[in-house]
Amino acid sequence: MGRYKEFKKPALTREQNSFYISRKRMVVEQIITRGVKDERVIKVMSEMPRHLFVPKALQSQAYGDYPLNIGEGQTISQPLMVAIMTEALELKGHERVLEIGTGSGYQTAILAELSKQVYTVEHIRSLANAARRVLYDIGITNFSLRVGDGTLGWPEEAPFDGIIVTAGAPSIPDVYMEQLAEGGRLVIPVGDEWCQQLIVACKTAGRIERRIITGCRFVKLVGRYGWNSG
Repeated sequence: MGRYKEFKKPALTREQNSFYISRKRMVVEQIITRGVKDERVIKVMSEMPRHLFVPKALQSQAYGDYPLNIGEGQTISQPLMVAIMTEALELKGHERVLEIGTGSGYQTAILAELSKQVYTVEHIRSLANAARRVLYDIGITNFSLRVGDGTLGWPEEAPFDGIIVTAGAPSIPDVYMEQLAEGGRLVIPVGDEWCQQLIVACKTAGRIERRIITGCRFVKLVGRYGWNSG
């Protein structure tokens, strides 16, 4: 924890203090009261400057209970959904995690604070470049980012202790299960383009066990083993 640096200053500006208050309120009202219990997840989300990961014109809404448009037809997920998906990975700090869909980089930052190394794949170059800049700006460096087809995973770095997919898939691509380590956990939205179910798949003794966490709605997972780009 504590790789980022924004709030390690002796005093906050009025704007920073406003974001600080909004973030604390977000965690209490949107996350804790709705059942998220992992103390590490709660702590990092109470500290991570989410407003830096959204367009400046939307920063005042960064801690609202809803997703926000980040351009290119993509969104930063609702804070509660970030918390639920992160908690489902059950990270302890030693893990190597694969993230599919870097987007704004906010989920990447949360994962980086809770694991050893994050490998993240984004298919839109402009979003990848913007996310990389913000992550470096706040002092997060334990990540590798590539631009490409996220449905292929990252085979050169497999296996992964956790895989998180931040876009809705028509089904679970086999490559994700192949790249998941023994005892690892995959969190992925699966369904049609309008409505999905958030699924956690665990690999134990070569067997895959799946359970549904909640209903959800994400942008489409585009690629060879997802939705086609058309």
